[in-house]
Amino acid sequence: MAKEKTIYTCNDCGGTTPRWLGKCPHCGAWNTLIESLAESAAPAKNRYAALAKSSPVTTLAEIEARDVARQPTGLNELDRVLGGGVVEGGVVLIGGDPGIGKSTLLLQALDALQRAGQSTLYVTGEESGAQVALRSRRLGLDGSQVQVLAEIQLEKILATLEATRPAIAVIDSIQTVYSDQLSSAPGSVAQVRECAAHLTRAAKASGTAVVLVGHVTKEGALAGPRVLEHMVDTVLYFEGDTHSSFRLVRAIKNRFGAVNEIGVFAMTERGLKGVSNPSAIFLSQHAEPVPGSCVLVTLEGTRPLLVEIQALVDSGGPSPRRLSVGLERDRLAMLLAVLHRHAGVACMDQDVFVNAVGGVRISEPAADLAAMLAITSSLRGKPLPRGFIAFGEVGLAGEVRPAPRGQERLKEAAKLGFSVAVVPKANAPKKQDKAFEGLEIHAVERIEEAMELARSLG
Repeated sequence: MAKEKTIYTCNDCGGTTPRWLGKCPHCGAWNTLIESLAESAAPAKNRYAALAKSSPVTTLAEIEARDVARQPTGLNELDRVLGGGVVEGGVVLIGGDPGIGKSTLLLQALDALQRAGQSTLYVTGEESGAQVALRSRRLGLDGSQVQVLAEIQLEKILATLEATRPAIAVIDSIQTVYSDQLSSAPGSVAQVRECAAHLTRAAKASGTAVVLVGHVTKEGALAGPRVLEHMVDTVLYFEGDTHSSFRLVRAIKNRFGAVNEIGVFAMTERGLKGVSNPSAIFLSQHAEPVPGSCVLVTLEGTRPLLVEIQALVDSGGPSPRRLSVGLERDRLAMLLAVLHRHAGVACMDQDVFVNAVGGVRISEPAADLAAMLAITSSLRGKPLPRGFIAFGEVGLAGEVRPAPRGQERLKEAAKLGFSVAVVPKANAPKKQDKAFEGLEIHAVERIEEAMELARSLG
């Protein structure tokens, strides 16, 4: 009997190689090649395929354009991330750490959709139907009419989707599904890619919205080939600290809405509940102002959020440490250099620790000014005044650049009762507005001005 031929497939890009290599020759990733059985050769192509008639071509002006219809899930925070609700025929991929609440959230959403009159299907490959029913009782979803299918074979799942034609179907999870057409094991690159492609094709053809649950790697990225993220319409990441009751759902890709939109949930005994005022989570409750604390107004998608930036500057040894949680470490090193060169604040022999409260990750450069003011406050040992906020990008030349949608940030701060704001000059309101009542706005152009202003206010 002839030995079966094996190939090595990259977990990141899906590229193949006939022998094992430490580094993938296609994407350059290390230790991502996994051995699998080579598929049998495909039949030869039809020699007359080139003579087939071409499809008619239509101009953009002739195509009727209309907004996509959405079905709200009943969970306001999830609807916000999705862009208003579930789209007919849309495919959503949601990933997160084990036990963070993916299955809980989707079961709650399916139950709300079913009670709104939509037909739903929950396909579970990791649990039995009894375990899903037990979870629904625990969540208080008594009398739920959500249809459950415990199956991992792709062909049977597709046949059930064709027979029942649900409005929305959840596949939990895509890594457990396998197709009989492939000899590789469930969860392999080939199986995940092929099963996701078939489910996406079925969703587009039937109009059923499909939600795929995906596993994540230890680095936090979605497991499986990266092509999986390109196939689907929306990619959501479930984030949160296992020691905290709060969870964030972030949109990384969305063909039907804004990206980087976030939904905030609180984990309770009855499942996940939406948080209507998430700014309260990311602000510490200090009886008196403390050194090293500055509140930032950041934008997550279309939502302005108030996040507290904390800094601690302490005497270091011969090689001082620079550590940041929630902000980019390289950006912190750059800000310290700008602080020394243009504002005369030296931290060369000091340990500097910066943290964004609440476990939120801030990637936008508008956090620069707040981080620098928090560092200076900790170094001086003097707190910034009560009700103080700041935002703005700081350049290498020491200039303070404007942040996008500055007026919305200021309105959010004024609405929550903040009284003093230091902002870039270009973000300062040009005329009086009742929305800014009670908020004293100081506009700055250079980092030196901001530091001098903070000293005079403190």
